[in-house]
Amino acid sequence: MLSHKAKYALKALLFLAQQDENHISKTIEIAEEANIPKKFLEQILLDLKRGHYVGSKQGKFGGYYLLKSKNDITLADIYRLFDGAIALLPCASLNFYERCADCTSEHNCLLRSGLITVRDETLKAMEEITIASLVKK
Repeated sequence: MLSHKAKYALKALLFLAQQDENHISKTIEIAEEANIPKKFLEQILLDLKRGHYVGSKQGKFGGYYLLKSKNDITLADIYRLFDGAIALLPCASLNFYERCADCTSEHNCLLRSGLITVRDETLKAMEEITIASLVKK
């Protein structure tokens, strides 16, 4: 399930994606328009900045803007940044792989094989959904 943090990050990105290209949005503007608690949004924007999805400008006319193209930011990117692995088990994960402690043989594990299929289909769908595609709807 998508965390509140990831959901709010997506809402903030959607707001920024709808602004004019040179527009710099103040945190309070994003918070009010996207209905996100301001203090929570500040933490989220810092995480998005560390992930190189948004940039910021300091000062009186400062704020946030998209650093990466809205066509290149996927649902999978943001999910992984805030919620971690897309796979339902660590042994089925591409980026957060860990062997299950109770597993005797990964090769023969029927659960792992099924969950790799779920991961692949989920990942495919999440990588096809971009901020730009969500804005168009």
